[in-house]
Amino acid sequence: MTAATANANRSFPLHPFSTNPLQTREDVVAAVASLLDPLAGGDSPLHSMVKVGSTGTRFDETAAQVEGYARPLWALAPLLAGGSKYAGTDRFVQGLVVGTDPESDEFWGYMEDVDQRMVEACPIGYTLAIAHKDFWDPLTDKQKKNIEAWLGSMNDKNMPDTNWLWFRVFANLGLAKNGAAWSKERLEADIKQLNTFYRGDGWSNDGPEGYRQMDYYSGSFAIQYLQLLYAKLAAETDPTQAEEYKKRAQLYAQDFIHYFDPEGRAITFGRSLTYRWAMVAFWGSVAFADVELPAPLSWGVVRGIWLRNLRWWSTQKDIFQPNGMLTIGYSYPNIYLAENYNSPGSPYWCMLAFAPLALPESHPFWSSKEELHPFADQRVVKPLPHPRHIVIRSGGHSFLLSSGQECHYPLKATQAKYGKFAYSAAFAYSVPTGSYTLEQYVPESSLALSDDGGEIWKMRRAHNGDSEIENHDGVPVLVSSMNPWKDVNVVTYLVPPAEETPNWHLRVHRIRTGRDIQTAEGAFAVYGCKEKDGKILGDLDESISEGVRADSMSAIAASRSGAVGIAELVLDEREGSILLADANSNLVEARTVLPTIHVDLKAGETKWLATAVFALPSSVEGWKEKWEAGWDKKPTVPKWLQDKISGRWD
Repeated sequence: MTAATANANRSFPLHPFSTNPLQTREDVVAAVASLLDPLAGGDSPLHSMVKVGSTGTRFDETAAQVEGYARPLWALAPLLAGGSKYAGTDRFVQGLVVGTDPESDEFWGYMEDVDQRMVEACPIGYTLAIAHKDFWDPLTDKQKKNIEAWLGSMNDKNMPDTNWLWFRVFANLGLAKNGAAWSKERLEADIKQLNTFYRGDGWSNDGPEGYRQMDYYSGSFAIQYLQLLYAKLAAETDPTQAEEYKKRAQLYAQDFIHYFDPEGRAITFGRSLTYRWAMVAFWGSVAFADVELPAPLSWGVVRGIWLRNLRWWSTQKDIFQPNGMLTIGYSYPNIYLAENYNSPGSPYWCMLAFAPLALPESHPFWSSKEELHPFADQRVVKPLPHPRHIVIRSGGHSFLLSSGQECHYPLKATQAKYGKFAYSAAFAYSVPTGSYTLEQYVPESSLALSDDGGEIWKMRRAHNGDSEIENHDGVPVLVSSMNPWKDVNVVTYLVPPAEETPNWHLRVHRIRTGRDIQTAEGAFAVYGCKEKDGKILGDLDESISEGVRADSMSAIAASRSGAVGIAELVLDEREGSILLADANSNLVEARTVLPTIHVDLKAGETKWLATAVFALPSSVEGWKEKWEAGWDKKPTVPKWLQDKISGRWD
């Protein structure tokens, strides 16, 4: 069997979402219906809960199945508000009636402190606000009172001081829109607190001072997204705040555009990426709130970013279960990347993206011609001081350099989701699968250190306050530090690609160690198999641009992902190798290899490692003819860094 035959072979038929052209509003309506239909198979008898799978989570099973019911409303509500129909609407209406009825066997239970039900109250409140003709108006007075009491039960409960506060805002907003009892005082207090998260230039932190977390939750998953929904729905009752949120979005969009590449892929960064195309939801909320963005972000550009991302996801054909429901994972089912709050119903937060369905076809979002990514053919090197990123478009590659973020609690694989040096749209990040070998730790875009002969490896866990963006000769440079042990200090300089070497970025490390340590540093991970027969990549064959090669001071791999390599520019003691990463560690490719370089350091040494990382995605036209010349032309260390390395200044 050839690799092509093996890849074409399937254990179940393609999902309709995977064959949808996703060009028009009608296509998107059909896509939503294809995502909603399979959920009927997991319905509880009275439709108040949906069982999507059997894996556990940190909260109770009822709340997990409430997720399965409520999260699809993010798509159903705008579909109905925009005048389209869905045949299964009645089962969702019935589910809301039953789930909020304390006399029902399927009552969800009133909310307690820090209750997962609080999260699901958000799409319910949103649904009541925009699809009340289906979900509120036909109900009896008693049914309305039950919903009012259930949503209101969160108003006197403790909540995390994070994006969760928005969920209570929308619970109250949904009630207010329908003349039900709601807490004006609570809504205003929550908005006031949420505004303390604002950091400037459109950016909000996911929480108060004390840590920096500005990932997709700051944009598409929660804060920016819900700010814009609020701006639309509270335009008359809270016009000043609504205008402020629109202004923030106009600023934020000018940065966030760089997290998406011309092929529609989003840069993989941060937690909860099992929410998949929720990553593009911000652009849908821009349309929902009628926010016109600064040039070059026209309506055609916004539509293009949004649709290309959906179409890219339609090519990820293994994101579904055989029954048509979504899986936990990214491009395939994968529990390694999941958070402890990801129930089987969690992935349906992706339905956030469908807010534009509330708009008629005459809206410029739908009527404008889809336009290309405005920075597809431009070189971009842009520092973003608030998230502590440098976003880059160079050599056909969209990626970012990163340091200085962390989640506010011990997250699974936090070093992989926030601590890597670089995150890419073309080469998704990898997570650890275990803690016994380097192959399980997967030091992709990371410097791994061991003081016990390679049994335990430590990688950067970014912390607020240990990084800054400096400017050297007009180039932004991200400087960070880590102390994996009390007597080991690493200072790292992340340098964007130079114009002469557009596919190389630099990571220069100064390591001072008080103990013997091993070091291993990885490039990006790439698909690890041959196109012809599906076997693991062998020696590099330049004639077909496929295979791996490692030698003194460098390592490179080429496959259907593109070409990726890593090289040492100064220290001739470093050795290259190809790491066969543990299966299912990468978000997109289940089998990967990782070009890696190694060196051992002795106690008392101070060494400089000048790492250069090469990356040429296969999405670049003619990449197979270009990569070798690009790889052979190594970058140079900037003079200011050479001076540091030589000790002329520290």
